[in-house]
Amino acid sequence: MRYGIFSDIHSNLEALEAVIAAYKKESIGSYLCLGDVVGYAANPNECVKKVKSIAQVSVAGNHDWAALNLFSAEYFNAAAAQAIFWTKSKIDENSISFLKSLKLVYKNEDLTLTHGTLDEPQDFNYLTDGFMAEESFKLMEGEICFVGHTHVAGIFMNDKDGCTHYSGADYSQIKKGNKYIVNVGSVGQPRDGNPKAAYCIYDSLKKEVQIKRTDYDIVSVREKIIAAGLPNYLGDRLLAGR
Repeated sequence: MRYGIFSDIHSNLEALEAVIAAYKKESIGSYLCLGDVVGYAANPNECVKKVKSIAQVSVAGNHDWAALNLFSAEYFNAAAAQAIFWTKSKIDENSISFLKSLKLVYKNEDLTLTHGTLDEPQDFNYLTDGFMAEESFKLMEGEICFVGHTHVAGIFMNDKDGCTHYSGADYSQIKKGNKYIVNVGSVGQPRDGNPKAAYCIYDSLKKEVQIKRTDYDIVSVREKIIAAGLPNYLGDRLLAGR
């Protein structure tokens, strides 16, 4: 199976449409979303509708839960909290119903999905270092888990000797006996210095993971954010990928 795995759209419709268009060239068999469909940008309902139509499985992100009052906005910075309150005022019943349906963790015979970490997934902790990764590795039943949340693509690997390694490479061969946690980066708000929308492809037969990027109309998204009355900062940061 060739999986198209993506995360952290954050109401950025143009980025999501660009990623979907890129996936259409990749012979994808199943689409999986790692959460945070909403938040930050100006098209929450449109993004929910597209994710609902294309993704066979989606899991919940902290912004998705916050929009439903299931996760406190006090954990967000001022700009993010303002975007949450704005999103709450804009999402329709169809979006609310979809976001309420999302679980925290998904597993099948090929992979595991969660937004942040496998340990205490409801807390949406950031998986940023080897120690955090090791806590999730302990809970993994399979060989590979996909996460988002940090908006920085990268791969943690736990080898046969129990040592954890990290790589920012955009390709990895999955080797038998190792375990992998793959951060797929962000569709709608990358934070690794590359403003292009990030997305992942996992081939479970070839045992290959690829992180790819695609251009989109960032200027239009920034203009829509500002026109909606959201903080200018949320539009400006898209230009730098930070």
